[in-house]
Amino acid sequence: MAYSALSHLDCPRCHLTHDADRVQGLCTCGSPLLARYDLAATTVTRDEIAGREPTLWRYHEVLPVRSAANVVTLGEGMTPLLPLPTYGEQVGVPGLLMKDEGLVPTGSFKARGAAVGVSKAAELGVTGIAMPTNGNAGAAWALYAARAGLRSLIAMPVGAPAITRAECQVSGAELYLVDGLISDAGKLIRDAVAERGGYQDVSTLKEPYRIEGKKTMGYEIAEQLGWRVPDVIVYPTGGGVGIIGIHKALLEMRELGWIPDGELPRLVAVQATGCAPIVDAFERGARESEPAVGAHTIAFGITVPKALGDFLVLDAVYSTGGAAIAVSDEELLAEQGNLARAEGTFVCPEGAACFAAVRKLRGSGWLSADDEVVVLNTGAGVKYPETVEVSAPVLAKDGAIPPQGR
Repeated sequence: MAYSALSHLDCPRCHLTHDADRVQGLCTCGSPLLARYDLAATTVTRDEIAGREPTLWRYHEVLPVRSAANVVTLGEGMTPLLPLPTYGEQVGVPGLLMKDEGLVPTGSFKARGAAVGVSKAAELGVTGIAMPTNGNAGAAWALYAARAGLRSLIAMPVGAPAITRAECQVSGAELYLVDGLISDAGKLIRDAVAERGGYQDVSTLKEPYRIEGKKTMGYEIAEQLGWRVPDVIVYPTGGGVGIIGIHKALLEMRELGWIPDGELPRLVAVQATGCAPIVDAFERGARESEPAVGAHTIAFGITVPKALGDFLVLDAVYSTGGAAIAVSDEELLAEQGNLARAEGTFVCPEGAACFAAVRKLRGSGWLSADDEVVVLNTGAGVKYPETVEVSAPVLAKDGAIPPQGR
């Protein structure tokens, strides 16, 4: 069968179909587009997938790149699904697991979207990609663009993590720092792309294929659990591509017969109290969010005042019986330390927000001790050194380390 079963692009809002073999942005109604596949004709088996290389491209039939020759890869995917027995016992959720995306190339889950998005852009003849970013996405897309031989134009807020600037700079990206939020950077990118030939605006959900890379987290979780699903999946939510993608993957796997029919995992969208438009909408029972005012949180990756795909995030949460919850910077920083001391893993602040959410949801009774819960840690903690204050005594070279216990 074909390398990819991609058939067309579909608008989830007005249901207009679009050609998947042309460069596409948003639907004419303003909605993001979703890639659709001829799943009925997809005959690959789970056993066949098990024999393939341990990268996200093992699921290539349900990814949009039509030829293996056009795949741009740095070996991304198949990150570990780690049991957290000590920390799980501490918070009252013994069946707690972590999908650790800090171990992919570029140090964050953004590598998944970049790998698939850049591959498809190059396949369609794009010569340059442009995007606003809170840091990690721009770094990933710039590095993958370099791998593909494409130009990259990146704009990020001045407050973005310094290491992500370095990743863009070293890859040869055209990098600009913006005195504002990601929404301000987005306007500058839109204006620039309008004046340039060959560039595609690959802002969050303004091209259809970043979500396809992110959805492979859902495929991997099911495969790593022996082709079954957990009770709950907890995800840090800014632009929302990851939680939308995981939901899409679950629906596709159910249609393919790769996971059992029945209830899907309850999806939990986690935000910070300093920027929680999805949580505010969920608490009102709304289907779309209102822009957050004065957005600010140390979890910089989820500082998105208004997500373009907010209605898709909320649909994923509502349709699975999930929840949306906000945690404070103080709570997430505390859990970052608690988790590191209990399990020896240093997670990013966005991932730490999810662990703070697990503690709160267990305390409220929304989670039970019997639930199997998967938390997504979306990046490596070492990319955010400012989240940990290091205070250690300085010893003279002819001094002595104090006796133990003092």
